[in-house]
Amino acid sequence: MQSKRQLFLSHVAQTSDLPMMLEIERAAGVYLYDSNGKSYLDLISGISVSSLGHCHPKVVAAVKEQADRYLHTMVYGEFLLSPQIELAKLLTDQLPANLESVYFVNSGSEATEGAMKLAKRYTGRSEMISCYDAYHGSTQGSMSLMSDDYFTQNYRPLLPGISHIHFNEEADLAKITEKTACVIVETVKAESGVTVPQNGYLKKLRARCTDVGALLILDEIQVGYGRTGTLFAFEQYGIAPDVLLLAKGMGGGMPIGAFVSSKEMMSVFMDNPFLGHITTFGGHPVVCAAALATLRELLAQPYIKDVKHKEQLFLDRLKHPKIKEIRSAGFLMAVELGSFDLVKQVIANCVELGLVTDWFLFNDECLRIAPPLLISEEEIDIACRIVLEAIDRLG
Repeated sequence: MQSKRQLFLSHVAQTSDLPMMLEIERAAGVYLYDSNGKSYLDLISGISVSSLGHCHPKVVAAVKEQADRYLHTMVYGEFLLSPQIELAKLLTDQLPANLESVYFVNSGSEATEGAMKLAKRYTGRSEMISCYDAYHGSTQGSMSLMSDDYFTQNYRPLLPGISHIHFNEEADLAKITEKTACVIVETVKAESGVTVPQNGYLKKLRARCTDVGALLILDEIQVGYGRTGTLFAFEQYGIAPDVLLLAKGMGGGMPIGAFVSSKEMMSVFMDNPFLGHITTFGGHPVVCAAALATLRELLAQPYIKDVKHKEQLFLDRLKHPKIKEIRSAGFLMAVELGSFDLVKQVIANCVELGLVTDWFLFNDECLRIAPPLLISEEEIDIACRIVLEAIDRLG
């Protein structure tokens, strides 16, 4: 009889030739547990997904309760489904007045796709601009926003009319013109190895988009939901987008995404043609129930306001001669080691020592640290000791 490992390699599609292949049996809080009972402190939260840790009791209870009521009923936007409605209301209550209408989807890539369509339809323009070394998804449209030929060259032709600007470079803002439908940027660039806005860049970007009539779309798929120390990262920069993209931490471990805009903008999907954007499973009631419980818990508990203090604990404790720099935005941190070989070795050492970390898509010289928001100070101490020991083992 084949082992699970053999079946995994034979029948589950792989996206790299070096899968970690941890056989996870259960998870709770900040820990994963394998089939031998070994625990792993999860320092990446499933790539910024499990903000409330794994199997948070309130999220699990919400899933079970809704599953007993009803599952899928009808395609998005036709029936009045309480989990959808309550989530949309609570979410928009936390946002600026112009972000009042929520379109629920199943993932971050789908949120990007919907927002791209919305920008084209609302502005009547087709040109779109994104940043170099930014990631907004891997579907055909969202991948078209990537600048890196390594990831896109074998999937061409992609969408036309897309150009790129350098994040934080004011001179590049001149590339945004009256032909531009939208500019899509991450509020904090994640996969470049954590790049934060500087020198009022986002305010200048916002002003330029307003001047030429282009929509500003902020991608907070990875940096939203408290990860940077406020519920939404853009709150720290004194601006509001025309469209906000959300996913990852939104569902408490369940698959959900959303793009949020004004009712006026969203109304373009209602005619010419009607059903201008549709999804079968977007806004699934069980997933919305999980997301509602997640948001309620984030608003009720001090997890978000504690992020900056706990971020500093990591920064204070992760001192080592081989660490060249740590860039951070709350609980999204890039620990720079200088080479992919060193990063791979440290990741392997961490796994052996009972901790999971990773690298960044466009910066493989850095370790990713993005723990659940509820990680305790004691767990931070443990995590830092393991990372430092893993680096020490490099010799």
